[in-house]
Amino acid sequence: MELLLVGCHVEGVRKRSAPEFFALAGTVVLWACAFPAIRVGVAGLGLAALSFLRLAVAAVALLAMSPFAAVRLPRRRDLPLIALCGLTGMTAYQVLLNWGEVHVAAGTASLLIAIAPVFSVLLASAFLSEPLTRNVVFGSLIAIAGTAVVTLARGYAGFSAASLVVLAAAVVQGVYHFASKPLLRYYSGLEVATYAMVAGTVFALPLAPEAAKATAGAPPDALWSAVFLGLLPSALGFVIWGYAVARLPLAASTAALYLVPPVALVVSFVWLGERPLPLELAGGAVTVAGVVLINRRRTRRRGPAAYATARPPAASAHAGPDPRTTPQRH
Repeated sequence: MELLLVGCHVEGVRKRSAPEFFALAGTVVLWACAFPAIRVGVAGLGLAALSFLRLAVAAVALLAMSPFAAVRLPRRRDLPLIALCGLTGMTAYQVLLNWGEVHVAAGTASLLIAIAPVFSVLLASAFLSEPLTRNVVFGSLIAIAGTAVVTLARGYAGFSAASLVVLAAAVVQGVYHFASKPLLRYYSGLEVATYAMVAGTVFALPLAPEAAKATAGAPPDALWSAVFLGLLPSALGFVIWGYAVARLPLAASTAALYLVPPVALVVSFVWLGERPLPLELAGGAVTVAGVVLINRRRTRRRGPAAYATARPPAASAHAGPDPRTTPQRH
């Protein structure tokens, strides 16, 4: 009888977990598809237009959703930090990544962006008194070494400033994760994403005239890419990512996002016909291994017993994802 009850309980957990795992799978696919979509959008719209249109579409979508998701108005004292998140994680990230992908292949860009968590963890250690453990140090060194391999995979002749621009996008994304940590103590992940996206769109307003000009004569595939990037990887991606993180152990959610670079490579091959070099794949694997090592410090702190006794994240109306464990957002 006890075995029967245990079996029913496990089966119930599996059924309840199915939507969360589907949400994680959707996040991986959406964020992986963002890299080739950027290549298509930049080619038809240009850097400035694509950057503004993606932010604007995502901001409008999130604002339209906010009344139904109980998104609160931010406190006045949090506005400077929200502005920093919007400037770095939205405006600067979009401009730098789009600029880099003018010359860097979509799959290669996804491998370079994978280093972003290293910067967020190092910033948290420097400014938020987060412990700088041995795993953090060695994981950071491994990830940086892997990134160097990806950057120089085509030799010094193939190295370009565009690779550094993509790395700069990873840096500002790391700053976003670091800066959003204090906000996530009071706001939900969806609220922080909405505030940052709106702030990022405001900072990108100087690009609006160029976007209006480019939109008038842009090819349909570029326009659809901009709409796709705004609605799906940016807006929907944030929503389903927050849904999954609020209901699953954070370690499981983080581990799933390590699949973004390999899925991006497959999508880029199918969509754009890009073929990464074996050395680039090896460097990307090393980078991901370094990020995994960094995140092991959190999974060791909380064993299976902790998850059995802890209150589920979903019980809090304003629980949000830990920015240090979010490898990348696109």
